Amino acid sequence: MANARVNPPVSLSQALASFSDIYSPRIVGRVNDYDVRIAHASGEHVWHVHEHTDEFFLVIDGTFDVSLREDGTERTVHLSAGDIFVVPRGVEHKPSSTGGAILMFEPSGTVTTGDRHEGDIPDHVDSTAGHDLTVAAGDA
Repeated sequence: MANARVNPPVSLSQALASFSDIYSPRIVGRVNDYDVRIAHASGEHVWHVHEHTDEFFLVIDGTFDVSLREDGTERTVHLSAGDIFVVPRGVEHKPSSTGGAILMFEPSGTVTTGDRHEGDIPDHVDSTAGHDLTVAAGDA
């Protein structure tokens, strides 16, 4: 049996304090083939869809809204700190926030702007599969 590498605990508040970019998730852990990511949220993301995976959100701080388009209708789910919400695969959605922090749980390699998205990606949205967390002095 191979030796497993045990990582130290991660303080979410310290991890969030180590960067300020919005909609630019940092990978704080891995569970099997899934990333545990955190991100600051402010303003509007972009309408997008993940065709092959659900997307899990936990609001750590502040508020977070997820607008959904299903069956020709649009609705918005309002979330507060401590709330979770899962966007099912194939459902078009657009996150937005007046300011907050979120935790996401999704398969490694999942891009923040989905398999397809609507329109141009705003400058404040990082189209990425996440960045490794680096907690060091001066890291932003």
